[in-house]
Amino acid sequence: MCGSKWRGWIRQCISTARLSVLVNWHPTEDLAMEKGLRQGDSLSPFVFTIAAVGFSKMLERGCSMGLTEGISHEIVMEQEELSDSDEEIEENVEFECEEMADSDGEEGAGFEPVAEVEDKLLDCFDGLRSLLSMLLSALLIKRKSFLGRCFHLGKSILNPISEDVVFRAICVNLKQRRWSFLEKNLPSLTNAIASRVLCEFQNSPQLALEFYNWVGDKKSVLHSLESSCSVIHVLVNSRRYDDALSLMGNLMTVNGLSPLEVLEALNNSYGICESSPAVFDALVRACTQIGATVGAYEVIMKLQIEGCCVTIHAWNNFLSHLIKVNEIHRFWMVYKKMVSYGYMENVNTFNLVVHALCKDCKLQEAMSVFYRILKSGIWPNAVTFNMMVDGACKMGDMDLALMLVRKMEIMSAGSIKPNSVTYNSLIDGFCKIGRIAVAEELRNEMMKIDIEPNVRTYATMIEGYSRAGCLEEALRLCDEMVERGLLPNSVVYNSIMHWLYKEGDVDGASLVFTDMSDKQIPLDKFTCSILTRGFCRNGYITKALKFLNKVLENNLIEDAFSHNILINFLCKSNNFAAARQLLARMYVHGLVPDAVTFGTLIDGHCKEGNIEIAVQIYEKMVKGEEKPNLLIYNSIINGLCKDGLVDVARSLVDVLQRMGLVDTITYNTLINGYFNCGKFDKAFKLSTEMQMLEF
Repeated sequence: MCGSKWRGWIRQCISTARLSVLVNWHPTEDLAMEKGLRQGDSLSPFVFTIAAVGFSKMLERGCSMGLTEGISHEIVMEQEELSDSDEEIEENVEFECEEMADSDGEEGAGFEPVAEVEDKLLDCFDGLRSLLSMLLSALLIKRKSFLGRCFHLGKSILNPISEDVVFRAICVNLKQRRWSFLEKNLPSLTNAIASRVLCEFQNSPQLALEFYNWVGDKKSVLHSLESSCSVIHVLVNSRRYDDALSLMGNLMTVNGLSPLEVLEALNNSYGICESSPAVFDALVRACTQIGATVGAYEVIMKLQIEGCCVTIHAWNNFLSHLIKVNEIHRFWMVYKKMVSYGYMENVNTFNLVVHALCKDCKLQEAMSVFYRILKSGIWPNAVTFNMMVDGACKMGDMDLALMLVRKMEIMSAGSIKPNSVTYNSLIDGFCKIGRIAVAEELRNEMMKIDIEPNVRTYATMIEGYSRAGCLEEALRLCDEMVERGLLPNSVVYNSIMHWLYKEGDVDGASLVFTDMSDKQIPLDKFTCSILTRGFCRNGYITKALKFLNKVLENNLIEDAFSHNILINFLCKSNNFAAARQLLARMYVHGLVPDAVTFGTLIDGHCKEGNIEIAVQIYEKMVKGEEKPNLLIYNSIINGLCKDGLVDVARSLVDVLQRMGLVDTITYNTLINGYFNCGKFDKAFKLSTEMQMLEF
């Protein structure tokens, strides 16, 4: 083994960045370019490292080929001599180090050129020290004097671990964002090294994310699930949830991984990255964001089975998602399961329960839960009260809504007061039942208690006045909101245009639309549908066609909603050629017709007795993987009956009955068809059958 003084001297050289000693043999000399290190070159330490690694590989190859056999033999034969020489070398090194110290004191000026270079090298040596120590120790174990005064050849050579070398080199350069150097390491970059680098930068999440994205941009390198999960753990630990959710979403939507596959990978890297349970909550949220309802539930259940449960926040997120997708029945199943697992509900859980009950129009049950919240010692927040108020308003129970608002401060022990959301719900409720005067009083009350009406407040009031036929008052409110510095949005403009068209004021509606365009307020699908219906209702079919053509050319909408309105008017005016032409233009511009589009065309042709064309459209619809609904089947049954094909219609009804796709209209249409054909006995028989089936 190396003597302590020898090791100490090497350690001092490396730790003080004085590699000039190793190259020039004396610290007072300038760095000689021909020796391998150049003054001012910040990459010089890496030149030395590469040389050391290369020398190690050369020795390894020489040993494998037997080229060092003589040296090894000499070392074995002269073991005792080596021990003596070790002590001699240590004494020589000690003497040289003392000489260096003396010369340093006597010729301090000789250090100045080297010191300048060394200062430049110090920054990049922090991460390199341990690497050089490893390399030098590998070369100096059990040595014989070799290559002059620095390196000794040992009878056994410890090869540096190449993965560690690449790993440390990447970390050092990543800290300083030296992307050009990192580029050169791409051929040696493996997924295992990438994962290690990402975990290494736990406390620098931005740098970890930059490295992850940089690697992802290189076509020659593909991220593994392991490296992706490593950066997700880093991001979650640093509370950068949006970035983590985005990555998880991409793994499932772009890479095609299932939520359970992502969960397994996160579990595998959980301990290595020193993660937290929040990463599993984040996975549930990522699933709900991309609409993977089943996947989110599977993740929760899998973790529950494995004893690594998600928190109440993940359950709340999933319950909220079920309400948004209107799966209220499933909401209650999941809620009961959550309670059975012993989770303690918080105020957000109770808010979701109240919201679900209000959506189910179960106001009394919602009030019971509300009082249970108060009794349980969990103080309701503003969201709780606003949900209750909004639920009461949507049910038309304005007395209950007002009572809740008036007693809000008392019921919350003075901690909660009505806000703009509360008043907007009340104003909307009173406007919908036609009590516009009460709504105006509430708006004035808002301003008295320093709650400024917002755009939604004005939009609700404008819709209320317009619905009541007071368009002048609605326009006055538009001017008032502009004076208050509030810019009307598309909801406000849509409301004004809708009621102007309904009153037949096409010119007035056109002026409002022009003003909307001048203020660069983007159109939405409701704007397009209001304009299309307004033109058609007032007999301006050509204008409607021109408007929709412009909409298609500029890609302003992405669904068939507005086109369905125009196709409906064209079919009602027996202009089927124009309807088919519009349908073709939709295909050309990448706008996919929906069930309403096909249903409108089928119904129009059936009513005109064109049952063959209607069936052709039906077949085209099925080939396009669009599922027909009961309305479409009823239209076809009506067309068959009008064409005298009542028995064919009856066969279709039998098939639909087995599928559970019949209603009163289906039977009434068929009965009417029997009567028109004079088949009264079959009509009465079908009527009896309806009664037995409780239709």
